[in-house]
Amino acid sequence: MESLNFCKKEKGLIIFAWCLMSNHIHLIIQAQHGKFLSDILRDFKKFTSKTILKAISGNKFESRKEWMMPIFRANGEANCNNEKFQFWRQDNHPVVIFTPWFIGQKLFYLHNNPVKAGIVDEPEEYIYSSARNYNGKTGLIDVAILELPISTIGFIKF
Repeated sequence: MESLNFCKKEKGLIIFAWCLMSNHIHLIIQAQHGKFLSDILRDFKKFTSKTILKAISGNKFESRKEWMMPIFRANGEANCNNEKFQFWRQDNHPVVIFTPWFIGQKLFYLHNNPVKAGIVDEPEEYIYSSARNYNGKTGLIDVAILELPISTIGFIKF
């Protein structure tokens, strides 16, 4: 969340919706005029991967690091785009959102991820999501609430 807020403030990221799950993140985002979304995502993934890998490897109480770190290293060594480790998948799943129906579908899907996973009963109960913002509550990240029609906003899962 700190990285998303940083990218929003310093890199020109516009966040419309988000949901952070244990093993992936959903975003409905756009780059400010003159900025490139690919550059913002690259920087986001690079910073967060280094931070998370350091937190895992440096935590003496993290029992899973014994099997996780070799996986991150093997995937990093297999990919010439990495120095040592690969935390995030190399690809994203970007989708251009261009109709009101499609944006509604993506917002519903994104915000209902924690419900489907059995973490909460209602989307707005999950604090690591913009569902709270869309239900009139304060969220952990300020978002630009979507107003239809939408023309060139993308949905990304990685």
